[in-house]
Amino acid sequence: MSTWFEADDFSALVGDPFEVVLPDGAVFALTLDEVAVRDAVGGAGPDGTQRRQFSLLFSGPATPVLEQATWTVRHAGLGETALFLVPIGPRDDRMRYEAAFA
Repeated sequence: MSTWFEADDFSALVGDPFEVVLPDGAVFALTLDEVAVRDAVGGAGPDGTQRRQFSLLFSGPATPVLEQATWTVRHAGLGETALFLVPIGPRDDRMRYEAAFA
């Protein structure tokens, strides 16, 4: 279910809807707001090349707030994968979440 992603895999998806699958099977809607690429180089991928560290910044409803955890996340184009999401606080009337890739 997990895939080795690069920032470029998400760059064209800013503004797209994503679904978090809750334990009861319900879905929780998120929007990808930003792909933030860091200056640091992260770990090596399956082919031995290193990727730049990056974060995905999502927003969702103000309540309820998803707890920090690994969640199953779906996107129409990417399919289903596991992302470790961290709530990073509200902005305007939305809660923000981050998924970091090192």
